[in-house]
Amino acid sequence: MTTEPMSASTAPRDTRRATLEPIREQFPALRRHHAGLPVAYFDGPGGTQVPRSVGEAMLDYLYYHNANTHWQYPSSAETDEALAAARVTLADFVNARPDEIAFGANMTTLTFHLARALGRGMPGPDGRGRPLGAGDEIVVTELDHHANVAPWRALERERGVVVRAARLDTATGRTDWEDLARCIGPRTRLLAIGAASNALGTITDVAPAARLAHDVGALVFVDAVHYAPHELVDVRAMGCDFLACSAYKFYGPHVGVLYGRRDYVEQLDAPKLIPAPNETAERLETGTQNHEGIVGAAAAVDFLASLAGADESVHGDSRRVRLERAFAAIAARKKALFARLWDGLGAIPDVTRYGPPAADRRTPTAAFTVRGHDADSVARALAERALFVSSGDFYAATVVERLGLEREGLVRLGCAVYTSEEEVERVIEGVASLAR
Repeated sequence: MTTEPMSASTAPRDTRRATLEPIREQFPALRRHHAGLPVAYFDGPGGTQVPRSVGEAMLDYLYYHNANTHWQYPSSAETDEALAAARVTLADFVNARPDEIAFGANMTTLTFHLARALGRGMPGPDGRGRPLGAGDEIVVTELDHHANVAPWRALERERGVVVRAARLDTATGRTDWEDLARCIGPRTRLLAIGAASNALGTITDVAPAARLAHDVGALVFVDAVHYAPHELVDVRAMGCDFLACSAYKFYGPHVGVLYGRRDYVEQLDAPKLIPAPNETAERLETGTQNHEGIVGAAAAVDFLASLAGADESVHGDSRRVRLERAFAAIAARKKALFARLWDGLGAIPDVTRYGPPAADRRTPTAAFTVRGHDADSVARALAERALFVSSGDFYAATVVERLGLEREGLVRLGCAVYTSEEEVERVIEGVASLAR
């Protein structure tokens, strides 16, 4: 066997591989093989793999500090300290205060819980809440995951509110802005909007939508589940009053995170047990929490912050600053990977892509169909090549319905921090083999 000299076109790829390898080494799941091939995980939009540091943090808590909260012995005090530290970490992650961070099973559960509380009394600047009822309106969008639709539809049934849905423009994969503006009016009490579509990868500029809602005295809830792994959340810049995300989408365990403006959370008539803590954050947490999962969620944020680099000046900065630098670097690399993925899929006959083009501001999430194959059959065929992808409607059922794909569904690929160029080439070739 002869060894050819490295060409100029090869050198940058090898450099990028060397940069990526230390990240990939932190994910034990990447050692998995299937059908004799290394597994490539493109299912990140449904849940990312977990770095070793997250698992170790959870094990350390379970093995050495496991206890219930607020009792008078060391491991209970250590649990209190761990949860308080996690609130600080997640507050840094979304640019909030620690006492504005609550935890729960997942975004869906937290959103149903918050919806019930808002239904019992919508907080306002005067400090007096009024229950929602007939004549009140809530605005959602057709682009959203149903976890940001069903909780508000429940209030439609239970309290007689009207839920208006801003239309999806299927040609662009974006919410019809003019229709959204028409939906928001003097009776609007809440706008529930997603920051990014888990089906199409569309990123929605939440801030101007929040201003429209606030101008008529409405509150704003943001679903940031798909947004949080790809762009750093900033609740202050968004101008939202509540925001939810899930740690298992950004390299953590299955735990939900809820931000709520302190002055509004204090007004909420949240369903809770009378003896349970009534402090601002804890009053939204029912029952004993998943302590190890909360510790793991904080570890996931610290993992992301660590990607800012090894430079001492970086490590001397605050966690928020390190997160800003890390997300900027992550976004640049993902954008290049996704451009290749998007273009590669577009060059395959009989493949139809959905959502904004790669050049737009969007997440590295590709949704597509292959003519003559339903989404599940495509996913099964790719799995035989050790390419793990998602298929179906991903609970963004209205999106799939509006695209006319209720029967075949969508195939979805997502790029994560551990995705390599070689894996992107493998999945493009895998899809091409089905279309031949």
